[in-house]
Amino acid sequence: MGNNIDKIDIKDLQLRCVIGIQEWERKTLQDVLINITLFTDLSAAGKSDNIEDTVNYKTLCKQIIAMTEASSFFLVEMLASKIAELALEDERVTTVQVQVEKPGALRFARTVGVTIVRSR
Repeated sequence: MGNNIDKIDIKDLQLRCVIGIQEWERKTLQDVLINITLFTDLSAAGKSDNIEDTVNYKTLCKQIIAMTEASSFFLVEMLASKIAELALEDERVTTVQVQVEKPGALRFARTVGVTIVRSR
């Protein structure tokens, strides 16, 4: 891998899961909105046009969906951290930025969320 800093963006992945600290939140599926940026070197894939030379974001997305829908975390911080861990399992991903929002969690606010950045 070279020194290129390229990005793969997964935008507005809308899922439902058990998340929150209130008693009613532990019994009801909540909407979450997830945005992920994978930092990697895409030059090999740009030359070869071969899926083997890049991060397979479809596979990663399926893993994130399965993990999120089966989760029951109290905090969006924990969900974001687990998503980052999944992304960093692919050694081609050097850094990942994960934003998890919980629409409607705050009265008078469209959404509230966290953004984390993790590197290997």
